[in-house]
Amino acid sequence: MDPLTHGLAGTAIFNLGFRRKAAFWVLLLSSLAPDFDYITRFWGVDVFLRYHRGITHSIFASIIISMIIGFIFGRKKDFIYYSFIAFLAYTAHLFMDLTNQYGIRILAPLDWHPYSLDLMFIIDPYITAALLLSVILSNVIKKRTALIALITVFVVITYAGVRYYLHGITRDFLRDRLDANTYKVCPLPNDFLRWWFIAKSGNEIKVGFADLFTQRICIQETYWTNNNDPLIERSKDTRVVHNFLYFAKYPYAEVLREKEKTIVIWRELAYSFRAGEHFVAKVIYDKEGRVLDSYCKL
Repeated sequence: MDPLTHGLAGTAIFNLGFRRKAAFWVLLLSSLAPDFDYITRFWGVDVFLRYHRGITHSIFASIIISMIIGFIFGRKKDFIYYSFIAFLAYTAHLFMDLTNQYGIRILAPLDWHPYSLDLMFIIDPYITAALLLSVILSNVIKKRTALIALITVFVVITYAGVRYYLHGITRDFLRDRLDANTYKVCPLPNDFLRWWFIAKSGNEIKVGFADLFTQRICIQETYWTNNNDPLIERSKDTRVVHNFLYFAKYPYAEVLREKEKTIVIWRELAYSFRAGEHFVAKVIYDKEGRVLDSYCKL
């Protein structure tokens, strides 16, 4: 989720009734703290892809950083109280990020595998709107602040539950209509009944849309993973591709040969429904096979 949504979530938790002196600032800071790894963007998009939603998005970090925040704001007197509410806001952030297909390394440093529920897109305007409405109503109807916040929490959890149900139905629908060994169902922006899918069987990968409303499957593209071009393997030695592959769950590489250069393009198929170049890594070689340029795009 985006920082605005996380900040609103911290405010909604505050409105549940945590009213001690520094509670608001503790909750706001804790709800945003996991995304402090945005600083890695200064070192390049590929570095950002590798380290964003890494150790700062783990249960381990939520405990340690919550205790640090609790100590800063509470010292000895209110340390447990502020550590507890910091942990609430921090883990709320982790749960919200866990719902989308980007994934978080929630068990780091014991397990660096990215986990995701694939329920919502990275930015979900419905959750943002619900949280914003909650904050506004809480300031207008101050006698019902806790009740409004509690209803908001229930609405957000119910919304996630409905999407979980639709996600499961979509997987079953794909299994019935499409023969494959593995299936991945990903959310689309602002859509409930249409989902993006990746279906793999042997060397064949199919990507497209599964529409629950029309009961149709639209295969957008078919890829083959038996491309043994040596430049694909060589590209893995570049920093850009190395970091990209650490991030990507469903990477696919292709080679584009032009007159004066050759381009190796890596794509993350979980986002290939987006028009243009998004979540791709490129390595450009000259005619002698020397690297001219390499970069990532989000």
